[in-house]
Amino acid sequence: MSERLVPYSCPYCADEDLRPHGETHGEWECRSCLRAFRLKFLGHLARTDITSTAPQEGRNAR
Repeated sequence: MSERLVPYSCPYCADEDLRPHGETHGEWECRSCLRAFRLKFLGHLARTDITSTAPQEGRNAR
C-alpha cells in the first residue's frame, strides 16, 4: 500500500511550513498563519461533456 499524499502548501496563505495536526489523519497546521485545517477526499466526479454545459452564443438573445 502506498503512503497518502500531503499538501504542498497552506490553502489560506500558500506557505509551505505545514505539519501534521492532532491524531486524526488529514489534519494539518500551518506554522506561518497559525491555522489548522482538514483535508478529506469526497469521491470521484462523473465525467461530463464540457462543451454541452457551455453557454450557447446567440441562444435566447433578445
